[in-house]
Amino acid sequence: MTRIIMSGCSGRMGRVITDIVKADPDAQIVAGIDVVDDGTLGYPVYQVAGDIKEEADVIIDFSSSKITENLLEYAVSKNLPVVLCTTGFTDEQLKFIENTSQKIAILKSANMSLGINTIINMLKTATSVFCPAGFDVEIVEQHHHNKLDAPSGTALALADAINDAADGQFEYIYDRSQKREKRGAKELGISAVRGGSIPGTHDVIFAGPDEVIEIRHIAYSRSIFGNGAVSAAKFLAGKTAGMYNMNDVINAQLEG
Repeated sequence: MTRIIMSGCSGRMGRVITDIVKADPDAQIVAGIDVVDDGTLGYPVYQVAGDIKEEADVIIDFSSSKITENLLEYAVSKNLPVVLCTTGFTDEQLKFIENTSQKIAILKSANMSLGINTIINMLKTATSVFCPAGFDVEIVEQHHHNKLDAPSGTALALADAINDAADGQFEYIYDRSQKREKRGAKELGISAVRGGSIPGTHDVIFAGPDEVIEIRHIAYSRSIFGNGAVSAAKFLAGKTAGMYNMNDVINAQLEG
């Protein structure tokens, strides 16, 4: 039984994960962290991590980057691994996360779905084929109107996978409205759409001479992210300090 603390438990993803874990005989949420508690979650909810009384094996965080440092400090004090699903970190926060991973196990992923993480691996191969042939690369992401950060962490993860495979040659371009000039060969455009209740759509476009290749991922519900987060929590519980990712989870499932 993996005992979980759910950070951001009253939010959309927190409630999705709560329902997933209720149906999972191998996991249990023992406590939550959130500023809101309507009493329907079925476990105690605390506004501050330091007030938690229950023993746990791992933390899942789907809250806000504003509380990340405090949450990680609590995790270090309890020697608890953290599945970090929150996005929108500053460079300073990313450095703090990296430093903290020397003390506890942290699995950080901008997107918890199996599909997105498989696409990230596909993009490395696609980039090595299309970019030397002069293909332009654009990423378009769509999310619901309540999402705070833009572009999404997933869009940036896709861009980073492409740029890493291209030896860092691309410059990310987020807005062309102030430009009246030809597109640069080393530009990687990233566009964000916000509207309605879209859970998440990501399109990667490789546009070359006389042909276009599009790789698309559509999330029809948030359950795909919740299932990935719970799988990651089970994987991370008991792991030694270090930085992990969803590929580690996928590989462990393949080996198991």
